Amino acid sequence: MVLDLIKAAILGTVQGITEFLPVSSTGHLILVEDLLNVDQDRYGLPFDAALHLGTLVSVLCFFGMRWVRLAQGGLRVLRDRSLADDEGRLAWLLVIGTIPAAVIGLALEDLAEDAFRSTVLVASMLIAFSAVFILAEAFGRRQRAMTDMSWKDAVIVGFAQALALVPGVSRSGATISAGLFRDVERREAASFAFLLSAPIIAGAGLKQGVGVVRDFADGRLGGEDAAFFAVGFAVAAVVGYASMKFLLHFLSSHRLNAFAAYRVGLGLLVFAMLGWNLIAMTRLL
Repeated sequence: MVLDLIKAAILGTVQGITEFLPVSSTGHLILVEDLLNVDQDRYGLPFDAALHLGTLVSVLCFFGMRWVRLAQGGLRVLRDRSLADDEGRLAWLLVIGTIPAAVIGLALEDLAEDAFRSTVLVASMLIAFSAVFILAEAFGRRQRAMTDMSWKDAVIVGFAQALALVPGVSRSGATISAGLFRDVERREAASFAFLLSAPIIAGAGLKQGVGVVRDFADGRLGGEDAAFFAVGFAVAAVVGYASMKFLLHFLSSHRLNAFAAYRVGLGLLVFAMLGWNLIAMTRLL
């Protein structure tokens, strides 16, 4: 049991760090769960959902009263029929930006839960999508705040977020890069990306959470499993908060290039390990 809780803490740490750093949380979870031999039939996607809900808590806590101001501003826009209110305008940009990922996520749900959970796909996308980071840094002029964004910007960033359905892409990496391509300042693009992630994380996490509650209710999961889920959830929440704080500070004076280099290195390492395992299996035959 202690070993299982250590595994849960490790996975919570991985989720908390990688959900907000542009390195792909789902991709890292697939790789680390494979290394730790986590029972995918017993945990798998339901446990991943618990980890994502942990990082949702970190987003809600990190922005705190900003969420209240956004909600109030959004209601003022409806009341006054005017987009002059910066917070209200930003609130509706977040709504617009959420729609593409929500629609595409529902359409590709079965594919995302099955075919997309491939180590080869993760490694490939870690390497391939790194080029997007480099291009975004090269061509983005980084002159605009997120309150200056238009509905067109929100739609483009929203579609970028939908790309994160493919493990290895990275939700934050895709949305920050899209913001840079739209000339949004790097730290502002990251803040918009974090705010935009909350509805999608909440929707996906709560949908899977219903299944988790059902599994506990019918006895498929028990008390030890509850501790496993709780540890992962709590660690992901704490580490996720620290991860956001770090990235916003980092992006104040650094490019995404370091994360691109890390992704390429990790992708090549995964391919090397897969090749080594394939050679070993061939020799056994």
